[in-house]
Amino acid sequence: MSSAATPAVTPVARRRRSWRKRGDRFGDLTMYALCAGAAVLGAVVIVAIAYEVVQGAQPAIDKYGLGFLTSTEWKPTPQFSVFGAGSLIYGTLLSSFFALLIGAPVAISIGVYLSLLAPRAVRGVVSPLVEMLAAIPSVILGFWGILVLAPFVKSTVEPALHSVLGFIPLFGSPETTGSSVFTASLILTIMIVPIISSVSRDLFSSVPREMQDGASALGATRWEVIRGVVLPTTASGVLAASLLGLGRALGEAIAVAQVIGAGSEIHIDLFKTGDTLAARIANQFPGALTELHIASLYYCGVILLVIGIASNLIAAWIGRRFSYAGGSLR
Repeated sequence: MSSAATPAVTPVARRRRSWRKRGDRFGDLTMYALCAGAAVLGAVVIVAIAYEVVQGAQPAIDKYGLGFLTSTEWKPTPQFSVFGAGSLIYGTLLSSFFALLIGAPVAISIGVYLSLLAPRAVRGVVSPLVEMLAAIPSVILGFWGILVLAPFVKSTVEPALHSVLGFIPLFGSPETTGSSVFTASLILTIMIVPIISSVSRDLFSSVPREMQDGASALGATRWEVIRGVVLPTTASGVLAASLLGLGRALGEAIAVAQVIGAGSEIHIDLFKTGDTLAARIANQFPGALTELHIASLYYCGVILLVIGIASNLIAAWIGRRFSYAGGSLR
């Protein structure tokens, strides 16, 4: 049998192919340059912000050193000023921790429901509504916290928790205003739920259907499939999403400042007032009295920047270290 003759490539077709290859190479180089430039720009912005904050904090760093981290005094008077961020660091970590403690299970449950349990019609309605929580401005949440949440916490939640769990130091006597670390934690919970739930939903949806069907074929119930297949497979990603939500809670200023009460003591009682690094900066920076006062607020910003970057780096490391690939953890 005779094979079909290969058609000859004309000079015009050859030139067109050459131009196409040159165009592809130019497009690849352009895309690489744009992406690399964006990455470098992000790094430059972070370095510039860190440099500016550290420079502003230099007078306080020189005066107080690391003792600033443990001192709880904060007296911004024109005659004699003393500053320390110990109570602010404590309030930041306490309110964010309880926000994560309350919000993470709720957000993960929402992710499980939307990705694995909800009918398609319900999923199409509920999923955008949950994500819309992230679009609410923090100042609006703060107003709602002052007008609605704080009175409800004061009249209903705090007395109920105190009557049942009052023997635990966390749940002391109810306060008279409703402004407390507990109220701030609830506001932060509302803020972090959309972040964790949206990431968790995508993670749960990425689990191969074959793994779930295989477990079901072996007689596992729906709950056993979720508990034994879906959650273990995505555990590292959910943990990273929770740390991202924690980073969001650590840096919130306006909404927390409106409902936390601006206390300055270290205590374990969630129903008492407190303060955070971000809230103190937002409240006092516009009316700072002295240069040392401004520098101390910058120092608070340095601490907050370190905590926020550390939480995000840990989340990124967890995501890379235990990323899901090909049905197995590596």
